[in-house]
Amino acid sequence: MPSKPKLGQNFLRDHNAIRRIADALGDIAEQTVVEIGPGQGAITRILAERARHLIAIELDRELAPALRTQFPPDRVTVIEQDVLSFDFSAAASSAGQKLAVVGNLPYYITSPILLKLAASCAALDRAVLMVQREVADRITAGPGSRDYGLLSVTVQMYGPVASLFTLPPGAFSPPPEVHSSVFRWRFAPRFAELGVEEQPFLRFVRHSFAQKRKTIANNLRGAQYDSEAIHAALEAAQLPAQARAEELSIPELAALHIRLDRHPQSEGPAPQNEASPSV
Repeated sequence: MPSKPKLGQNFLRDHNAIRRIADALGDIAEQTVVEIGPGQGAITRILAERARHLIAIELDRELAPALRTQFPPDRVTVIEQDVLSFDFSAAASSAGQKLAVVGNLPYYITSPILLKLAASCAALDRAVLMVQREVADRITAGPGSRDYGLLSVTVQMYGPVASLFTLPPGAFSPPPEVHSSVFRWRFAPRFAELGVEEQPFLRFVRHSFAQKRKTIANNLRGAQYDSEAIHAALEAAQLPAQARAEELSIPELAALHIRLDRHPQSEGPAPQNEASPSV
């Protein structure tokens, strides 16, 4: 069956990579697994053998029926649906347990899917995901590295991530124009641990990384934070006045946010760069 570029379909053909992805999930014999975008079923076959039950979410109107003919419904439930509208919480409730997730994410909607999984974190245990290599580098980056930024902090606030391996274009049919990387994400939100509220902190992080070349103080002033409050907060958190957001660890960002949260933002125009982290 030909691929459909409009759906971002590049089918994985590397059998060793398929097994490595399944192995990265660990023991799933008693687990319900959700596969995002099973395509022609390359990874689905091995997951169906290993998992207690597999839910395959496929948007393509031709591929979804074809998958139903390949797998017994008592082992694999094929749902023809956009993953962005899938109810992970309901699926976890029905399964009586948190879900494992696996998927080769379409490049053009990687960020929305990541945010969907983050929003569903209470229903999820872990995920093994394949994305464009540059995106995986940003997701798994630590402070001080070139790739560390808004996407790194946003994803890592919902649990630790680990880079696993990278695949060349030739591992897929048709070959994409980029390399792809697989990473594992274990869902363990850090908001309570760090003493911050989810949405206010994520909004603060967006402001902090608004313009990469600017200091965090300048970015926060641009978001209408009071200059004196910023200076006092940086000093109290023992951070340099000229620090940039990409130099600060997640705990340091949280500490700064907590101190600034005691001072309301100045009245002014709506802050810029409120968009979700993008790839």
